[in-house]
Amino acid sequence: MTDIANYEPYAPNSLGLTEALIDLKDTIATLPALPYGGFEAEVFENVTQGDALYLRSSDGKAGRAIANDTVDKATVIGFAQTTKPAGERVRVLIVGILADSGLDAGDIFYLSDSGAGSITTTPPSTAGRFLTRVGEAASASEFIIQIEPPILLR
Repeated sequence: MTDIANYEPYAPNSLGLTEALIDLKDTIATLPALPYGGFEAEVFENVTQGDALYLRSSDGKAGRAIANDTVDKATVIGFAQTTKPAGERVRVLIVGILADSGLDAGDIFYLSDSGAGSITTTPPSTAGRFLTRVGEAASASEFIIQIEPPILLR
């Protein structure tokens, strides 16, 4: 990055702010854009790529979320980037776009109340279950992660 002007240290005035913004602009242009963001967590059960995950409050380990149990299990924290067995660490994707197939652009997806880790376009409607919106299909092959907090249905 020898081509990038570096104005550091920045003066504590408007000129310093301008120089900091110039450095930011020049630096951002050289950074690669990532299609997702997330973190790693140990899983307490087997997970499959694309599973919706929650964090167990007792030990902070990840497992497959479901909308027909507790609020903890209905609180989706992200999606498994890869398939991992229990005891391994998985990358949990919390923002970005997941590759998928058979989607209809514009469809809204919710955490399933019938299959752990699954998502569906049919929102749960039974009292006592949770409605957790998790994302939207951008195209036939791209799912945009847009996780929202669960809502208890009454």
